[in-house]
Amino acid sequence: MTNWPPDPGTLTRPAYRSLVKAVEAAIQNGALKPGDRLPTQRQLAFDLNLSVQTVSRAYSKLIESGKIAGEVGRGTYVRASQDDVQMPFVTRKTSLGLLDMSILKPVIDHAHEDALQEVLRAMARSVPRTVLTMSRPDRGHDFGADHMPGPSRRWLGLCGLRAEDAAIIRTNGSTAAMTVALMTAAQPGDLILAEEIGHHTLRPLTRFMGLRLRGVTVDDGGICPRALEEIARTDGVKALYLMPTGMNPLAFTMSEQRRAEVADIARRYDFLIIENHAWGPLQDAPPPPIAALAPERTLFFTSLTKCLMPGLRVGYLAVPDHLGPAAASRHMVTNWMASGLMTEIADRWISDGTAENLLHRQRLALGDRTEYAVRILEGLEYRTSPNGLHVWVDCRDAQEERALIEAVRRDGVAVASAASFSIGPHFHHTGIRVALGGQGFPEFARGMRIVARIAREIRNGQLGAQR
Repeated sequence: MTNWPPDPGTLTRPAYRSLVKAVEAAIQNGALKPGDRLPTQRQLAFDLNLSVQTVSRAYSKLIESGKIAGEVGRGTYVRASQDDVQMPFVTRKTSLGLLDMSILKPVIDHAHEDALQEVLRAMARSVPRTVLTMSRPDRGHDFGADHMPGPSRRWLGLCGLRAEDAAIIRTNGSTAAMTVALMTAAQPGDLILAEEIGHHTLRPLTRFMGLRLRGVTVDDGGICPRALEEIARTDGVKALYLMPTGMNPLAFTMSEQRRAEVADIARRYDFLIIENHAWGPLQDAPPPPIAALAPERTLFFTSLTKCLMPGLRVGYLAVPDHLGPAAASRHMVTNWMASGLMTEIADRWISDGTAENLLHRQRLALGDRTEYAVRILEGLEYRTSPNGLHVWVDCRDAQEERALIEAVRRDGVAVASAASFSIGPHFHHTGIRVALGGQGFPEFARGMRIVARIAREIRNGQLGAQR
């Protein structure tokens, strides 16, 4: 790391204050990254020819300011930034008049309206008593009277996970499942690893939970096993958070071989895996989930929100059976239970085939939009996934990324920036995420044309001349 530790000759009096500034500068310029372990006070005092009391005072000031965290028995670590993380989507206050291609939503048409009206009419004729009276979490095993898998396990089966020996918790969508999974897998101070560009809520969530988060190098095939093992070999990793199937902003899908390598590393270094499969079974034939390769240590969650209907906030968290009680208790104290009305709709749709019919329509619609995006973006650098909900457009650097976002916004389109997803250094991956669903095809096509045109203008240096 450059500029760290500092040259003893550069420290001025009072030495503790000069050391504080040196650490802050190293964090600011990236020489020290979130999750990096600092030397012990005694070791740093020896290296810089300072007293232990001076280093201790500097560390205390840095802890007070939130720059570092000291953990008994673990050492002292650089903390993640305390600044609020910029969300990738636009708020209602700022979205007036904008075509919102910043947030991932499925394509909705008349079939969804018809299906919802039909199930609500059926429920009105015969309201299940559980919807009226249930006020405590259902601790059932989600098997029918004939011991066939119930709706939750059937949906997990469509995602490629049999989950026969897993505990299943129904949640109010993926965000609730993600929170429960992290609380089950780790305690304050533990180290969580993730792709260096990943889920936009992971950084603030781990920070609020007192967890240390570090990004791991990724390439076109996902997280790099060698980089993962290098960290696992030297640091006490508690869990690895992954989005291996299309959902990552870079739209990659990890191969079965790489998934097996990751599972092997997790076994050898004894850490858990949290697998985010929020898109559900959108892809036609993806590799098996990591949870199928390492069921004893993987917490897997999925939902219906992204692949069927945004308002259907129903998710399923599958955890190894030995973690079931812990996950259930954490779900109770954070969410208490999933909404009875929403889970009843989900159960009916999964049981009578409506969910699979809507899923099939979603695959076709997103496949058509991906093909259109590929045609429009010809000649640019971009990434897509089969039937995916977004396309990633690469930028050469952060400056080009900002220019592209601002220019398309002036033309009435909102997109998501790489900065919202960066867990490692932002400059490693710069670009924009453009959502494919959430509006009708004419609006989607207009937005894609605007993004492609402006991206070409910026790449060719023509934007300033024309505006």
